[in-house]
Amino acid sequence: MADDPFALFVVYNMNVGIRFMRNASDIIRTVSRHTLAYMLFSMSELFRHYDEFDPLDLLIVHAVLNANVIHVMNDPVLDEKFSSIHDVEPDVIKQGVSRAALSRFLSLPLETVRRRVTGLKRRKILEETEAGLIVTEQNAFRFGNNHELQKTNMLLLTKLLRDLKRAGINGPDDLRASRAATSARKAK
Repeated sequence: MADDPFALFVVYNMNVGIRFMRNASDIIRTVSRHTLAYMLFSMSELFRHYDEFDPLDLLIVHAVLNANVIHVMNDPVLDEKFSSIHDVEPDVIKQGVSRAALSRFLSLPLETVRRRVTGLKRRKILEETEAGLIVTEQNAFRFGNNHELQKTNMLLLTKLLRDLKRAGINGPDDLRASRAATSARKAK
């Protein structure tokens, strides 16, 4: 049955009982709809909170911020050390990122990234280090340490998880069927 992309998948949900999803595409579509809604709500909150910023600048700031701490998220010891809402990663442990890497990651022209980075450095949000760009720990706009946005994100994530659970997706194991069917389809 896992080889058949049109196989019937049965998902049990405590709130709704048994829910039938016609095939792996149903799971993929359901997850896509709900995660897209989560991303749009998150971006909307970000734009609303930082309304004095151009959305492209916010995208660049958050891409740099993510690159700065990706190694922290991948290291269980560091992730735990900086897990408190009050523990901000110090600038000295942040991984820098190049303008070229940002350009590739965001699919933006390099010149656009250069121009925007210059403006963000002028506002003392980004800083150039030997390793590349970082979002400074002391930036006046609290990027990376905005408790209000962090709390809002928790509400939005809770809604996403609740919506996925209501759709019969309780965790990563429920996604295996769609991955297996997609792999089988590609192999043909």
